[in-house]
Amino acid sequence: MTKTLRIAASALAVSLGALSLAAFAVAPAALAADAGRGFTAKDMVQLERISDPRVAPDGRFVVYSVRTMDLPANKAAMSLWIADLKAKMAPRRLAVSDGGASSPRWSPDGKAIYFVSGRTGGLDQVYRTDTAGETAVQVTKAPFDVGAFKIAPDGKTIVIAQAVFPDCATLDCTKDRLAAKGAQKTTGVVFDKLFIRHWDQWNDGLQNHLYALKLDDQGLATGEPVALMNGFNGDTPTKPFGGDEDFVITPDGKSVIFSAKPADREESWSTNYDLWRAPLDGSAAPVNETTANKAMDSQPTVSPDGKAVAWLAMKRPGFEADRYAIMVREGDTVRELSPAWDRSAQSITWSADGKTIYTTAEDIGQTKLFAVDVKSGKVSPLTGEGHVSALSLGGGTLVYAQDNLKGPAQLYALSTGKKAGAPIKLTDNNAQALAGVAMGEAEQFSFPGWNGETVHGYLVKPANFDPAKKYPVAFLIHGGPQGSFGNLFHYRWNAQTYAGAGYAVVMIDFHGSTGYGQAFTDAISQHWGDRPLEDLQKGWAFATSKYGFLDKDRACALGGSYGGFMINWIASQWKEPWKCLVDHDGIFDSRFMGYSTEELWFSEWENGGPPFQAGTTYSKFNPADHVDQWSVPTLVVQGGQDFRVPLEEGIGTFTALQRKGVPSKLLYFPNENHWVLKAQNSVQWHDEVQKWLDQWTKGEPAK
Repeated sequence: MTKTLRIAASALAVSLGALSLAAFAVAPAALAADAGRGFTAKDMVQLERISDPRVAPDGRFVVYSVRTMDLPANKAAMSLWIADLKAKMAPRRLAVSDGGASSPRWSPDGKAIYFVSGRTGGLDQVYRTDTAGETAVQVTKAPFDVGAFKIAPDGKTIVIAQAVFPDCATLDCTKDRLAAKGAQKTTGVVFDKLFIRHWDQWNDGLQNHLYALKLDDQGLATGEPVALMNGFNGDTPTKPFGGDEDFVITPDGKSVIFSAKPADREESWSTNYDLWRAPLDGSAAPVNETTANKAMDSQPTVSPDGKAVAWLAMKRPGFEADRYAIMVREGDTVRELSPAWDRSAQSITWSADGKTIYTTAEDIGQTKLFAVDVKSGKVSPLTGEGHVSALSLGGGTLVYAQDNLKGPAQLYALSTGKKAGAPIKLTDNNAQALAGVAMGEAEQFSFPGWNGETVHGYLVKPANFDPAKKYPVAFLIHGGPQGSFGNLFHYRWNAQTYAGAGYAVVMIDFHGSTGYGQAFTDAISQHWGDRPLEDLQKGWAFATSKYGFLDKDRACALGGSYGGFMINWIASQWKEPWKCLVDHDGIFDSRFMGYSTEELWFSEWENGGPPFQAGTTYSKFNPADHVDQWSVPTLVVQGGQDFRVPLEEGIGTFTALQRKGVPSKLLYFPNENHWVLKAQNSVQWHDEVQKWLDQWTKGEPAK
């Protein structure tokens, strides 16, 4: 660890319903110090990152992950920390973290913590420790990395994920086949269907499948793994970002329910993920329980009494940004909770009595924690401003991670009892690292956008703001396009890195953004180049008229993914305000993108069909068709492992700029995907972007 948690013990006890939760007196982090230095990319990549809080079943402890970064080594390390929610003690790091530890999960009796580590032989396996966390024992000895795991509610079984060949009946079969492939001298690969690659990986034929192992009296795996998906052609956890939220073990310990999509001919243009149930003893093949819905079904959860199953479901096939509704099945009856709630749920956590479901959802620039009454469907917000990124419930106490535009995530505890009171801050990570750092103040605004509808945005002032000065502007355009630059601490597009360099930051949540109702999100599909552009134009006009310190003659626009598309689009359609542009992994040729991206459902929905179909919008909003009008200096950034917006899109953009004689640079990362994730590469990204902005807005010479 680079820093220790600096949390002073407090003598104040706060009543949390039936639970008495010790209050943590937290020394405030210096997030807005007067005349402090500006926040930098080096600061950002070295921050401790809190994630994955897990509350013990009785509510006594919360265990969570902390990621630290060794910047010179360009290497991150994961550790486990634990906080006693009753005692007046600061959180402490578990000694078992020395070998690397992540994904903490409690045993059903709350006496043990299971976690993942690669400390033995380099393979990620499941280990077990207690709340003291001094020593750990290895639970699984699987032949491959454990991709995810869950402990059955009765504590007698563990289900793990292994990457296997789906036609192999045993793990040894996969092991032998991999060895044989490794011995081959030929390197050619034959594909007969899509996907041939996904996100940043070529398809090697392996799929994520679930296996069950019995646990003995010491909580250690015993016997041979039981295949739960033998013969199933598909992945659980789902690729590329799935985890243990994709499957659940029923309270009776007899079944596993998982979300998966058949890897058939239509896989790359279908969003029809279903819920499948398989017996935990492997005695029968998985059965599809959501055949009626041809759209996405995900995140199955079971009520504590086992009588109800809840999950998230979309309604429109082929649309990945449809509203996620909370569905509940009791017996043969399926119903949607809160159908009038025009927000998209992100997760499901049952209360112990099964009467409430807790979830998070974006809401007008915030991401809030909500309580949903299972019987009536009434939705109640439990948090306000900020971005809730994770939550866990145990013993009547909710613990959640929350960040905002001015600082990284911290943990908070909130009672679910009748006398809930205010949230209790549990952590203060990065207080020392941010001491003496000045953060820019953030302010949300709104204005009439396309069709006269209300559009929201954020203004972040430069660090150490002086109202008597005028400031250059970084105009950030988010990707997705169904996304949001809301009140959150982003680790790739962080407004404070620009504020720290003396820039004001303007961000517009244009039509297509999430958190403003599904109709607002839907408005961008087949309208990539008109409705959101109108919002951006009106938002820029509103911001520059409202905030007199914005120097509209010294402004650059930046965007990634869809934001990068918009950069390439405004290069011809709205280039007048901008001294420079930055395009990160943006679309250059919309038609070619439709043939070369991997998740075809996305480009086909957004353009009204495949590129060969008549009546689509690939040509209507295609930056490549307007290169003759380009003239604004542009920095192009592209990842070599980006299969979402492939390398040739970035090369095409740079080639067009160079051929036109437009001042331009290409920053190429051969080992990054759609995102720049490696710490030193992130610093380089920010350094190059900052130099580009300074060159064209401050008159500083190129370096």
